Amino acid sequence: MLSDISLEKALKRISKRGSEFSDIFIEKTVTNSLVWEDEKLEKIISGRDMGMGLRAIFNKKTAYAYTNEINDRALGELLDFVTSSVTFTDGEANISLIKIPSSINHKFFQIPEEIPIERKISLIMNADRVARKKDRRIKQVRIIYRDVTQKLSIANTEGKITEELRIYTSFVIQVVASSDGILQTGYERVGALSGFEIFEEYPAEIIAEAAANRAILMLTARKAPAGAMPVVISSEAGGTLIHEAIGHGLEADHVQEGHSIFAGKVGEKVASPLVTVIDDGTIPNRWGSFSFDDEGIPSQKTILVENGILKGFMYDILTAMKDGVSSTGNGRRESYHHKPIPRMTNTYIAPGESSPDEIIKSLEKGILVKKMGGGQVNTITGDFVFEVDEAYLIEKGNISEPVRGAVLTGNGPEILKAIDMVGNDPGFSIGMCGKDGQGVPVSDGMPTIRIPEKIIIGGEELIRK
Repeated sequence: MLSDISLEKALKRISKRGSEFSDIFIEKTVTNSLVWEDEKLEKIISGRDMGMGLRAIFNKKTAYAYTNEINDRALGELLDFVTSSVTFTDGEANISLIKIPSSINHKFFQIPEEIPIERKISLIMNADRVARKKDRRIKQVRIIYRDVTQKLSIANTEGKITEELRIYTSFVIQVVASSDGILQTGYERVGALSGFEIFEEYPAEIIAEAAANRAILMLTARKAPAGAMPVVISSEAGGTLIHEAIGHGLEADHVQEGHSIFAGKVGEKVASPLVTVIDDGTIPNRWGSFSFDDEGIPSQKTILVENGILKGFMYDILTAMKDGVSSTGNGRRESYHHKPIPRMTNTYIAPGESSPDEIIKSLEKGILVKKMGGGQVNTITGDFVFEVDEAYLIEKGNISEPVRGAVLTGNGPEILKAIDMVGNDPGFSIGMCGKDGQGVPVSDGMPTIRIPEKIIIGGEELIRK
């Protein structure tokens, strides 16, 4: 193991070599996964990984190296490799590491590693049983339980050292229903920066029932109409739209590389006056939360768009240095194998004043989206495509029949400007966001919103007399 003295010596050495900023990221992670399929336990996967990465920033560029060993010899080898890329300067570096306490402490009550595996298996079996009992048309149930315990220590050339324990627990169920040659899938996922106590708030049986209900519902749903029409996106759908339509475009590296449609627009109107967009890693035990980011910067709440006006971007240390600002605590990495880059945490549209019922009643005809599927966006143009897992027609201010096969296409900035009603019912979804070959846990959220005819619905023409 490494002492603070060893870390100080290493940081002094690399600082003397001309590094503008350097840090040492030390990680120990334990992962447990259970995969259930075809009414049996298919896999039990347990793994341990540990290692460290050394980064140096010089001339606003990054040199990074990592190893799966944590000792003085391995650290010396990382130093030799990284310093060979750094311009030599003969200077002094007085570094005395001070531990920085966290002002945000996420609490864990039932440590997953201490939960007997039999209890985890029982949880899965009960969920499977509930889903299959729902309807004889349920043909397949697949469940993945996963817990990750991550212990981090980060020391840097500013003389700061931070330590953090993160525990992520998640539960995913996919239910397939079949009838008359039609296959439909119901999918539900919950997760939090939480221990096993997550199942007190989200019982596995309730998750299973929701997935089964969706699969059965979509079997009898007619195909979605095609064309441009008003869309109401429920808070139950989570914030996939906000994540893709604007979130990635506000990550500072995309902006600096010219890959964001929002580049150069700080202070300008980029959304409806009803829209305020926030990225907040401080929300207690939310899936995308933490005490410190992966550069040792305290977690923060950052207002990105306020009443439609663009206020700023999400920064890590490197991009902040380039723009002459402070990091917003958005420096994240998947593991010690990766260098940090700007990433979202919990990104959401702030609640408005309208009730969901009021929003639905305001439409003569449209589509209500209650569950979003996957999506993607071109950050340069803002164009997006989203699949929809659960949707309904709105007719004369009432929720009508379910429809399936809907695909939403549009332009993020145009959609944000077009939003004309914002609900008072915030809701969140979770995911693993991929970028530059790295995946990190994020939450996306928004209340129920109304969008006039700016979204194209992909489906079949619905002919009504």
